[in-house]
Amino acid sequence: MSSRLVGVGVGPGDPELVTVKGVNALRAADVVVVPVMDTGEPGRAEATVLHYVPAEKVVRVVFALNERTDRARREAAWDAAGGRVAELLEAQGSVAFATIGDPNVYSTFTYLAQTIVGLVPDVVVETVPGITAMQDLAARSGAVLTEGTEPLTLVPVTAGSAALKEALAGPGTVVAYKFGRQAAEVAEALRENGRLQDAVWGSALGLPEESVRPAGELDGTPLPYLSTLIAPPRRDGGRGGKL
Repeated sequence: MSSRLVGVGVGPGDPELVTVKGVNALRAADVVVVPVMDTGEPGRAEATVLHYVPAEKVVRVVFALNERTDRARREAAWDAAGGRVAELLEAQGSVAFATIGDPNVYSTFTYLAQTIVGLVPDVVVETVPGITAMQDLAARSGAVLTEGTEPLTLVPVTAGSAALKEALAGPGTVVAYKFGRQAAEVAEALRENGRLQDAVWGSALGLPEESVRPAGELDGTPLPYLSTLIAPPRRDGGRGGKL
């Protein structure tokens, strides 16, 4: 029988936001892999998973989650992680990989799956969708992501704010991921494009240290790395004005 690797989205942090299908996939797997940084500190995915499966079923695998400049080190970490998961697949047959958010949206699972396909040719790769940070922030803040014909643009700010500035100059809602370290640049971009008033940001969603605040309160102080921003467009047309 073919081995099976399932990427399971476990949401942004609140254990109650894991789907029923996600919980079933975690419990059905022989082993559940969770990514950790080389510092060894537990991540959100691991904390969420432990609400649904026993600790002895969870295997921590180191990924260079915070490495963006040293490509050789990053590639070596991916290879090592892929090798470890390939060993688990050969020994166990069914492995679930838990990732925060959704496994097909800026997820470590993408790189793992690519590596595993090369190491385990007959592996079956599947994904179970998860609730994203932008959906959770929209719900917690009351921000409407899209109306009518509005586009939705999702921008990671890990490489700087240039792409965000370009998106803010366009139509529709703009969502920024991982913008905490560039909070000052992001606040300025919002002001320049008249997007500050209705924008909101949040971090640690669903966790005890959760913060959901108006973007107008951004003062340039760096925020947690995994901060999310929602900047809606002006909506002056009344109900259904964007249809």
